[in-house]
Amino acid sequence: MQAVEISGFGAPEVLRLAERPRPEAGAGELLIRVSASGVNRPDVLQRTGNYPVPPGASDIPGLEVAGVIESGDASALADAGLEIGDRVCALVAGGGYAEWCVAPVGQCLPVPKGLDDVAAASLPETFFTVWSNVFDRGRLQAGETLLVQGGTSGIGVTAIQIAKARGATVIATAGSDEKCAACKALGADHAINYRTQDFVSAVADITGGRGVDVILDMVAGGYVAREVDCLAEDGRLVIIAVQGGVKAELNAGLVLRRRLTITGSTLRPRPVAFKAAIARALKEHVWPLLESGAVKPVIHQVFAPAQAAEAHTLMESNRHVGKLVLKWA
Repeated sequence: MQAVEISGFGAPEVLRLAERPRPEAGAGELLIRVSASGVNRPDVLQRTGNYPVPPGASDIPGLEVAGVIESGDASALADAGLEIGDRVCALVAGGGYAEWCVAPVGQCLPVPKGLDDVAAASLPETFFTVWSNVFDRGRLQAGETLLVQGGTSGIGVTAIQIAKARGATVIATAGSDEKCAACKALGADHAINYRTQDFVSAVADITGGRGVDVILDMVAGGYVAREVDCLAEDGRLVIIAVQGGVKAELNAGLVLRRRLTITGSTLRPRPVAFKAAIARALKEHVWPLLESGAVKPVIHQVFAPAQAAEAHTLMESNRHVGKLVLKWA
């Protein structure tokens, strides 16, 4: 099969098309004939040598795919209500940039009605991440307020839409007035241009000084102290990436007085059972929102697999709004 491999750690040009053996599904797994592969920032980190592949996972990058079930563990498929030939999308620990990909059955979901495979391939990584962190760890409830840092990223456009659809007030930050407008078009109640506004002051103005209940943060570093200032009593800060650095200083007294929770997670190394539980929650709570159109995939650009380096270059530029996808012939 054809696959996009990392020929050596470095710039996007290290990505190249290569021939690889077709994988085989084992116990509890299925084999997907891939139509489309999502591109995510963890793929960039893997390419630069900053995100080691979990033990046992493929060295081929790619954490989400959509396509058709080619073969698989019959009993696991039956238990999941899936059959050979079904269209599915899947979260994988690696191997997504390829014409065939093996996935645990529990991490597969039927393609939502009305979506093509390109749209479906854009879902798993961001939807699993947002559900796990905003709704499980962050415990966001209807009537609460969520602050999303980086509202036009793949994670951001997902968090805005799901939170809004589930009854939350949403504030998003973005790096330009155009991106702020995009956040509002997706349902954000307020958008803050972090290049021209201090988001701490802006949040205080928007909330009348109360603060927000949950913050989804992909920056960390110097943002953490400022985010603590933004939180309401019993607020929760959830860190899912450290683009701004791994070290932070904060006012611990404020954490105590406001009874704040600071937490974080990574999804890729978690066990299949953990991810399968997220898949079940998504199917119950979010897939109906996708099928009704209340939540929509946001695709910025589709690339051929041979253009994977161009996709990574765009990802690193931060010029995109939403997801980037590779489409296989």
